[in-house]
Amino acid sequence: MLTPMVAGGVVFPGLFLLSKNTLQRLPQLRWEEADAVIVSARLVSSVQAVMASTAGYIVSTSCKHVIDDQHWLSSAYTQFAVPYFIYDIYAMFLCHWHKHQVKGHGGDEGGPRAPGSTWAVARGYLHKEFLMVLHHAVMVLVCFPLSVVWRQGKGDFFLGCLLMAEVSTPFVCLGKILIQYKQQHTLLHKVNGALMLISFLCCRVLLFPYLYWAYGRHAGLPLLAVPLAIPAHINLGAALLLAPQLYWFFLICRGACRLFRPRGSRPPSPCQTQE
Repeated sequence: MLTPMVAGGVVFPGLFLLSKNTLQRLPQLRWEEADAVIVSARLVSSVQAVMASTAGYIVSTSCKHVIDDQHWLSSAYTQFAVPYFIYDIYAMFLCHWHKHQVKGHGGDEGGPRAPGSTWAVARGYLHKEFLMVLHHAVMVLVCFPLSVVWRQGKGDFFLGCLLMAEVSTPFVCLGKILIQYKQQHTLLHKVNGALMLISFLCCRVLLFPYLYWAYGRHAGLPLLAVPLAIPAHINLGAALLLAPQLYWFFLICRGACRLFRPRGSRPPSPCQTQE
């Protein structure tokens, strides 16, 4: 177990530092640190997503029996990905910190920071990214022990499907980068937005009904009978995992409405503009 976790602890922070230093030092680029940090964090998230979804596809397509079939990659990648969630909490804080400095809240460049400014930024970060930080913490403190210990080698098919939820992450990251650089009205942003919406719907929202359907097919049960046939704590866990996905999907849909609204149309209603 230790070797994959050590590898993940080297790969993800190492890739972040390599990307940041490259963007800052290449003569053709010479990016500012804030831009390099933000783009590098998105790049690492995209790389992890591609790796996770690829591993998930291999596992889920290799397991013909949804309960008993096993694949070594399911536990190996789960252990490898644990350091990513810890790293990403810090990377998101760095992005928030640099955005805070760019907006002029952190004092003059090179000058002393105002007393308590670091704690103020940290509080703002936790307030803004609370759901994402909680999601990462749950992945490390709850989902990882459950997937490695509690499963006892059962259900690799379902774990593989859950890993494929990361398919939408590269589109989310690219969308954030395009917004950061004021490219909201480009064709690339609109195409990426459509792909993000479709991939998020299929791989994060509809994933859970699909898992219930797959188990029902295995057990010879109709879809609506599956929740009553499985333990209550599994239904609770699925509901807790689905809830933030529905919230984020709502935000994506709201952004898509703004993106594809024809220019010159009426402004959105208050329910559309409230954060």
